[in-house]
Amino acid sequence: MRLALALLLILAAGPAFANPVADAARDRLAADVRYDGRYVRLDYPGGDVPAEIGVCTDVVIRSLRAAKGLDLQVAVHEDMRANFAAYPANWGLSRPDRNIDHRRVPNLETWFTREGHALPRSSDPADYRPGDIVSWRLDGGSGRGGLPHIGIVSDRHARSGNPLIIHNIGRGPEESDMLFSHTITGHFRLPD
Repeated sequence: MRLALALLLILAAGPAFANPVADAARDRLAADVRYDGRYVRLDYPGGDVPAEIGVCTDVVIRSLRAAKGLDLQVAVHEDMRANFAAYPANWGLSRPDRNIDHRRVPNLETWFTREGHALPRSSDPADYRPGDIVSWRLDGGSGRGGLPHIGIVSDRHARSGNPLIIHNIGRGPEESDMLFSHTITGHFRLPD
């Protein structure tokens, strides 16, 4: 009787790999989103670009809002207001901009690291769990730099054995085998 009850509880809880961030990212795959990174004036707090547009960071922003109630717009903006010099100076700004700062990969990398969510970068697929956030420089793995990119580790794996990544690399949200296709610059995991 106890064994049957334990089995029932395990089945009711769902797969062992279930993760709310990965689940929320998976929901993003159904969204009809055109890649568009233009500057948009946003409400604050809780601002978002129109639902039909977005970039790689918007997959992360929307997934974390849905899964954890984490508003990266507020979190990044407040930390940048208090610690502006700790963030990259890539855009020549003299102060934070709550409309765009959270939509920039280098700022997200900085915020996740400052919050203690950074993990070692690895070439072992087993080190990447569903719901982890990974950032890259789109350089084909050359290590010579490239455009910043960010995505969420899926609960599904490719034939290669690599975990798939849910991201928007220009065609709207997609799930693909690209974890080791470019130079990994960040690996982050938020607490449950």
